[in-house]
Amino acid sequence: MSRVALVTGAGRGVGLEICRRLGAAGCTVVLTARHPERGAAAARSLREEGHDVCFRELDVDRPAAVRELAARVMDEHGRLDALINNAAISIDSAGLATLELEVLHRSFDTNFLGALGCCQAVLPFMLAAGHGRIVNVSSDHGSFPKLAAGNPGYRLSKTALNTLTVILADEVKEINVLVNAMTLGGSCEDPGAVASAAETAAWLATLPDDGPRGRFFRDRAEISW
Repeated sequence: MSRVALVTGAGRGVGLEICRRLGAAGCTVVLTARHPERGAAAARSLREEGHDVCFRELDVDRPAAVRELAARVMDEHGRLDALINNAAISIDSAGLATLELEVLHRSFDTNFLGALGCCQAVLPFMLAAGHGRIVNVSSDHGSFPKLAAGNPGYRLSKTALNTLTVILADEVKEINVLVNAMTLGGSCEDPGAVASAAETAAWLATLPDDGPRGRFFRDRAEISW
């Protein structure tokens, strides 16, 4: 039976390319997106390419919907091998001195709490199976060596996501669930950077049992938090 991978925020861009790479690796892919029309069209295009992909609508800001989807994937496929937390927003431009708290809340709801909710929803199934891979798509903007002014809501939420990665990886270190983070390492408008990021995500989602855990990667190379 093929591995089953759930990808959030996959209606376009990096998320869509991650689904394509996972499909090419022989995975059954559950492509999720907030917008049903876009997500359904994305899944259809991948099926036309020969990949085993289905679409499920998902807003990671809704914890109950996340839990329901994880249970549905188990009901439909009998397993859930990998979670790729790709859903994210970048909506702030002000500095910290003038950043509206509502903008910060929205950034954390999607970029941090949404990812945490997805992890919590899939982990019981992975722990029961004794196998799983979690990939958090983070950003250089959340890396301590690169913290600087600009987009503070996005930066803070991605720094929190990095912290989540390290803590969760340590919590499940005695079980065959590997948790890692990665970054695009370039512009999302650059096809080469998108392809490289998707390849890194697919690699982390299909790591062997002795693979790395609690690490941060760009282009399959470990980088500093």
